[in-house]
Amino acid sequence: MASTTHYGPSSTSMEEDARRIHADKPVSPGSIAIGVVIGRMSEFFDFFVYGLASVLVFPQLVFPFAPDRLTATLYSFAIFSLAFLARPVGSVVFMTIDRVYGRGVKLTIALFLLGGSTASIAFLPGYNEIGAWSIALLALFRLGQGFALGGAWDGLASLLALNAPPNHRGWYAMVPQVGAPIGFALASVLFGFFIANLSNEDFLSWGWRYPFFVAFAINVVALFARLRLVMTPEFGSALEQHELEAAPIRDVLRVHGRDILLGAFVPLATFAMFHLVTIFPLGWVYLYGTQPIGGFMVVQIIGAAVGLVAIVVSGMIADLIGRRAQLAICAVLIAIFSFIGPLLMAAGSGGQSAFVIIGFGVLGLSFGQATGSISSRFGRGYRYTGAAFTSDLAWLVGAGFAPLVALTLSSRFGLPFVGYYLLSGALCTLAALAFSRALEQRD
Repeated sequence: MASTTHYGPSSTSMEEDARRIHADKPVSPGSIAIGVVIGRMSEFFDFFVYGLASVLVFPQLVFPFAPDRLTATLYSFAIFSLAFLARPVGSVVFMTIDRVYGRGVKLTIALFLLGGSTASIAFLPGYNEIGAWSIALLALFRLGQGFALGGAWDGLASLLALNAPPNHRGWYAMVPQVGAPIGFALASVLFGFFIANLSNEDFLSWGWRYPFFVAFAINVVALFARLRLVMTPEFGSALEQHELEAAPIRDVLRVHGRDILLGAFVPLATFAMFHLVTIFPLGWVYLYGTQPIGGFMVVQIIGAAVGLVAIVVSGMIADLIGRRAQLAICAVLIAIFSFIGPLLMAAGSGGQSAFVIIGFGVLGLSFGQATGSISSRFGRGYRYTGAAFTSDLAWLVGAGFAPLVALTLSSRFGLPFVGYYLLSGALCTLAALAFSRALEQRD
């Protein structure tokens, strides 16, 4: 493990004063867990609101000039991918803000930018009103979402892990992941409500905009929940021990470049599947399915509930067999699903519902332990920045282009090619796990 370089406490004097005031009020792991879940839920809600609109709204609102609905949806998915390109850039910029102005300032700017970018989409005029400026504004707001998410990395998940008993690390590792299905379900409920109760004209005119307004309010709540934990003595102690301080990206890459690369590929199967059971099936059913889109969204909400349970179960299993073994087993399950899933999607309404529910179950078991699988290889002082940048690259490589690639492959070559795409992610995960194990034994 590399030696530690001290880069500063990532705290302002006001934050340090707040920690001294609350020094006699230790925060429990349960309180940390609640703050972490609220924070992750707000982030995933913002991204899923956009993802659902990429299928239900933007192809008609922003790309009405496309020759067909498929092409319009592909354009929309291309814009969807921009956030994942901007996220690593956001991490680099916000890590500098963290070192100079403190963690609280960084989070405040990042979450207001995230909520503001999402809420701004609610005011977006369509292509028929302002022409190509509609596309440019949508791309700008999407880049803003990704850039802000790069700065929303708060270290609270690491704080939770530092407070985890040795025999319950898998359980504590799954807690932050619970926010994903909650955020997806909440976004789906809001969109589903308006789809079910409005005409198509009213939905496209104003109904779709409401969930984007809600995002800003949720981000404000999440900001206060996270700032409260940043001001705790436990967080300050972790900073003083250099566990959660922000290091320059160049230094982390110099010392732990290999670990970051491995960390980006270990969860590849999980992150590829992430959008293949959430955004892609909605797009496929919307384009080629026969069942009402509102009814299919109910199925996706049920799937999110199954995924939530599976994430919790993943924590129990990981504590029994270890996170690495569980990720390997789940990669095998995802490989098996890569052959079964296309058959289900082609089997009509019942098969498509089964695809979502089974897919969410497999995803939850894997996603619950997907992060931090090799974070122990990061030296103290590099762990916070290393984990953030690894996460950025993992989402970019695994999930950022998944809806675009999957819809392109399935529409041109058939659904089995979606399975081949998912299979490649599973093989990459297994290879990365094996290589990581070999490096640990050698080191």
